[in-house]
Amino acid sequence: MKLPLFPTFLSVLLGSISLMGIAGCGSNSNVANDATTTSETAQPAAESEPSVTDTMQIAVSILPQKYFVKRIGGDTTNVTVMVPPDASPATYEPKPNQLQSLSQAAVYFRIGVPFENAWMEKMTAANTDMSVVDTRQGIDLRPMNAHHHHNGHHHHTNNGGAESMENPDPHIWLSPQRVKVQAQTIYETLAKMNPENRNTYKENLDEFLADIEELDGYIQEKLSGLENRKFMVFHPSWGYFAADYNLEMIPIEVGGQEPSASEMAALVKTAKQENIKVVFAQPQFNTKDAQTIAQEINGQVVSLDPLAPNWSENLRKAADTFAEVLK
Repeated sequence: MKLPLFPTFLSVLLGSISLMGIAGCGSNSNVANDATTTSETAQPAAESEPSVTDTMQIAVSILPQKYFVKRIGGDTTNVTVMVPPDASPATYEPKPNQLQSLSQAAVYFRIGVPFENAWMEKMTAANTDMSVVDTRQGIDLRPMNAHHHHNGHHHHTNNGGAESMENPDPHIWLSPQRVKVQAQTIYETLAKMNPENRNTYKENLDEFLADIEELDGYIQEKLSGLENRKFMVFHPSWGYFAADYNLEMIPIEVGGQEPSASEMAALVKTAKQENIKVVFAQPQFNTKDAQTIAQEINGQVVSLDPLAPNWSENLRKAADTFAEVLK
């Protein structure tokens, strides 16, 4: 009569083993889940991938400046550009939503384009905590209306501030050597604002400066053998570039003023005397005057965009174009 107890005991024993097995599976599953959770939460914590809250909001005037800031600041910066690609920095008027966006900016890097002079007070009023850093500091400036001369005259060092010159040429981003100075200013500003990433910024700066040196060497070699070193352009954007590489820019528009009929006739005469067959224009300006001169000299209009977003690639293409046209 005691035999029936055995199956009961066996059933209990088997049940206990099953429960242990279930508990064991549950334990392994929890370990796997914990490992997954740990792995997933570890990734955003990596210092090389800052969270949105760690990203500095930066504002600039033109697209090439965004290229400079991102080369140094990388993913730690979010850059707002005030002047869109199809607009002129000389006459652009920021939209209300753009002024509103400045409320989040920690710093504004200005570069001296004319719209800044008209709007800087309103832009700073949108965010009184926003620092304004002038990237022209320490840069060798030249007057807007000065033509390049081979003896190197008409150059001015910006020791007293850009405002100390009556009409400084703002196109300093088209000179690789002057971009080096701007890059240093950007680095120092970002490193001061975010010292934890100073080493990263320094590494990025050094890499950027090395790339600028390589670009400068490429342009020098590309333009070194040219016999005709004079070119005609509607808007005088390329003065610093011309000065750096021993070219002479002949502008159609001077001081924001289109040429008179007599000035147009003189420009046509100059173009014929210098055997100029190409008149350079840019997308942000009307090409009517450039087209008129090109027709008179039986030449053509070629577009060069000084505001292209990929600064390095754009200057390489510009050098290639100048080399082809002036050969």
